[in-house]
Amino acid sequence: MSNKKEQRRGLGRGLSALMADVEPQIIKTGETEEVRPDRLIPIEKIVPNPDQPRRTFTPEQLQELADSIRVKGVIQPLIVRPDPRNSDQFEIVAGERRWRASQMAQLHELPVLVRDFDDIEVLEVAIIENIQRADLNAIEEAASYRQLMDKFGHTQEKMAEALGKSRSHIANLLRLLNLPEPVRDLVVAGDLSAGHARALITAEDPETLARKAVAKGMSVRAVEQMVKTAANPPAPRSRKKAEASYDKDADTRALESDLAAALRMKVDIQHRPGQEAGAITISYETLEELDTLCGILSAGR
Repeated sequence: MSNKKEQRRGLGRGLSALMADVEPQIIKTGETEEVRPDRLIPIEKIVPNPDQPRRTFTPEQLQELADSIRVKGVIQPLIVRPDPRNSDQFEIVAGERRWRASQMAQLHELPVLVRDFDDIEVLEVAIIENIQRADLNAIEEAASYRQLMDKFGHTQEKMAEALGKSRSHIANLLRLLNLPEPVRDLVVAGDLSAGHARALITAEDPETLARKAVAKGMSVRAVEQMVKTAANPPAPRSRKKAEASYDKDADTRALESDLAAALRMKVDIQHRPGQEAGAITISYETLEELDTLCGILSAGR
């Protein structure tokens, strides 16, 4: 019976429940519109949803909402259902942020809309509410999609269609869950954007590169380049080039300068002090310069 119910409703049932099936009565109070709640419930009888996809609640934003609630009250009722674990309580389906802020504002009861949702609908509504309001960070959003896939067998295509997101958006976010936890924590904290995190997915050591990106305030493009460089480091210099990296003496540099001025070309002399042998390199930039150099060398014959 349960499987038939899930097949009949499918993903998107939560959205219709949130946006249409609730059918709240709208009342006008002055210049504002308020949703008439089903009832008022003591705040101590309301408990959060243990599967709430949103895990981060910014203290500053909660305080701002609490200050507003002290003045205007809770305008938008919470959506709750009877708590399946305790018949004397109600579990939050949508509105945990308002519930937390109301506790800070020391309210004693809250307006609610009571709905008889099953587990899949509760999760869908919670995810949709947060996603539609852009309240989830990239990691929380990705974890929400993973919950729907793992717990209820939803596909990326099905979620994309129901949530109004592209399949590539969902796929890219799910890939973020493959990053090490310290890197995901940087995204949750807001130190790294989803773009930074995506660039680090293919890195061999994403944690080290992530901390470097945060410390230097790197752009997404700079992180992408850093990852490419780490994957393809410059080839080690040959022994011949390494030997040529010594400091040239003043006489050698003076001779280079004189020849470059006479030829009007770049001249590099490799000659170690105390040795007889060495090498001279003359660089030309055009074929005309090459012809000039050949003429100079031929004239000395």
